[in-house]
Amino acid sequence: MTKILPLPPRRHLLTHALLLALAVPATGFAQSHDEHRSPAHDLLDKVKVTATPLHQTAEDLVRPVDVLAGERLDEEKAATLGASLERLPGIQSSYFGPGVGRPIIRGLDGARVQVLSSGTGSGDVSTVSVDHAVSIEPFMADRIEVLKGPAALLYGSGAIGGAVNVVDGRSPDALRDSPFSGRVELRGGNVNDERTGMFRLDGSTTNTGSGWVFHADGLLRETGDIKIPGHAVSAEHAEEHGEERDADNWGKLANSATRTASAGLGVSYIGERGHFGINTSLYNTRYGVPGHQHIEHDHHHGHGHDHGHGHGHEHDHEDHHDEHGVAIHLDQRRHELHGGLNDLGVFKTLRFKYAHTDYTHTESEGEHIGTLFKNRSHEGRVELVHQDFAGWQGAFGLQATRRSFAAQGDEAFVQPSKMRDTGFFWMGQRDFGAVKLELGARHDRNRVETQSQPLLPGRVDSRRFNTNHFSAALRWNAGDALQFHLGLDRAQRAPSIEELFANGVHVATGVIEVGDDKLKAETANRIELGGKWQTGRVRLGASVYYTDYRDYIYLSGLESLRRPGTQLTDGGIPVMKWVQDDARFHGFEADALFTLVDSATGHFDLRLFADSVRGRVKNDASRIVRAPIVHGDHIHNHRALLNSGGNLPRIAPMRAGAELRWESPVFRAALGATRTFKQDRVASTEHETVGYTWVNAHLAWHGDTSNGKGWEVFVDGRNLLNKEARVHTSYLKDLAPLQGRGYSAGVRFFF
Repeated sequence: MTKILPLPPRRHLLTHALLLALAVPATGFAQSHDEHRSPAHDLLDKVKVTATPLHQTAEDLVRPVDVLAGERLDEEKAATLGASLERLPGIQSSYFGPGVGRPIIRGLDGARVQVLSSGTGSGDVSTVSVDHAVSIEPFMADRIEVLKGPAALLYGSGAIGGAVNVVDGRSPDALRDSPFSGRVELRGGNVNDERTGMFRLDGSTTNTGSGWVFHADGLLRETGDIKIPGHAVSAEHAEEHGEERDADNWGKLANSATRTASAGLGVSYIGERGHFGINTSLYNTRYGVPGHQHIEHDHHHGHGHDHGHGHGHEHDHEDHHDEHGVAIHLDQRRHELHGGLNDLGVFKTLRFKYAHTDYTHTESEGEHIGTLFKNRSHEGRVELVHQDFAGWQGAFGLQATRRSFAAQGDEAFVQPSKMRDTGFFWMGQRDFGAVKLELGARHDRNRVETQSQPLLPGRVDSRRFNTNHFSAALRWNAGDALQFHLGLDRAQRAPSIEELFANGVHVATGVIEVGDDKLKAETANRIELGGKWQTGRVRLGASVYYTDYRDYIYLSGLESLRRPGTQLTDGGIPVMKWVQDDARFHGFEADALFTLVDSATGHFDLRLFADSVRGRVKNDASRIVRAPIVHGDHIHNHRALLNSGGNLPRIAPMRAGAELRWESPVFRAALGATRTFKQDRVASTEHETVGYTWVNAHLAWHGDTSNGKGWEVFVDGRNLLNKEARVHTSYLKDLAPLQGRGYSAGVRFFF
């Protein structure tokens, strides 16, 4: 069983954090808090992006990338990675209650978006199920880098939709300016009774030559059930299912509390020609799964005939379920080695990273343990930046991943599996006057193995895939103020474990998932065109993109052959199957920044943004498919109708937003609103989602002390209009809305 850290009771959480803060020496340190906070008006384009081998700044990259750092990151940090990024153009968040939020990039999520911790995979199982959290603590981030569009060239097929790299400082690779620096933050909130305390310490034995660098951090956070503006269950859902929305469902989202502990230690030796370091970290969280309806599927039916036959007979038995409070206990231990060496003849720099992760989580209802997930992963990565050749800058790379996954328990819908992936790549760029050209290629070899299933004699238990990725991009500086970029990609993705081998009740989504071991690798061909214009007090940016998918993999509902027009069920539970069809995605992003006032006392900025994405299956056709479902010692062999075509499910709706921001040497304030429009371009198996307007505000007061320290007091307000907001991308949209009006306040100390 997963060991849960003994988190302190809520009334003692801030006390522990305050004692920690007081334990930090208060005098004798040089001013160094700027390492942990940067003025919001500093262009984030100047921040180096380490997710790419050449470690260029955002403004030097040819491909679209967003970076959150400094004060803007402090303002956007939330309990989940997705919620921390969702106000960036083209980025939205999944939602399975306040404890779960994974980034969605241009309508793509899950196994198509790679989440990285300082350049290597997070090592969790957040792609296996929508109720599984990402095992990265956003509050510990120095910066967050978002690579939009296919990042498969750098990180393999799991990044065909993009990548998010969280840089946390646990792997220091350079000497510090001061011998000792850090920060402490304490905060609380009323909408969920939040209590958070965190610290960070960084030190260096010298700031020149060779020496040792160390890092330490820790966080404790506890929240209660979130307050919501109305009923947890939507009126449409209650009417459709004949339920009454009683008072117990009003004003609070039951079973949405969270408790989290995170800590990390790192040490590195920095030499004249390179560095070597090691770090270790843990992430432990417990969170409730709101809106969860426990499904106990009866494997022992009263009739005695054999279910292993191959005809299309459907078995619609009475389902058995009870309401329980389901909680997930997640524990991850991670160990990393990293290093680099410079001036190696034909190579400028060699960098290597190795990460070993032990991950477990249990899904429980009271004292009953429903499912135990285990995931052990090893990932190694080597990058060799070569000397310029015929004007080309570039790097070779090798990445290897080994993963062992197991799910144990009555509700496990994926069998134990092993995955191996090895990839080789090269990327390079060259300037041709006003044009910068970037080219790249990668080859991956992937193998997936699972346990044999005697009841499915025709199933293949091992699959091998060879995927290739090719990329070309250019940026044209059409003048001092105007810039255009063009991107062309061909990327492939191997099917994931659950897409190939799932078979059983997936309790999180309330359906039976059936995988397909015959799935092929999907192929995405993308084109993107964008531009930027910046002059004086105006900065404009926009891009449009189109992606054509061949053999796109998605989870689809099935139509009963016995009862045309109704969904196929087994034991009263809807059946869904992983299938493939050609599909297309297209969309746009636009943002603008206007400096309205700029004076010695401060300046006002107005930011506007909008984004939209559509995803459709290209082939409007129907076909009969098989859906064999294992039930203990027998199977139900279903034949059903797959109606392909139309809109893909759970595609993020269009958004538009505005923010007015004021900054001075001491104060900064912001008031912003985001309109999430109604999503009426829905799949045949889902309902429309009503739009909403979300208003946020931020106020901070910053000061510096005479002995080189700093402090900041801040207040945040979210959903100030107290609007009911339901997330179209969420399986729980009709059962779990977003929070109501809420305020949080806190203090940060920099030293």
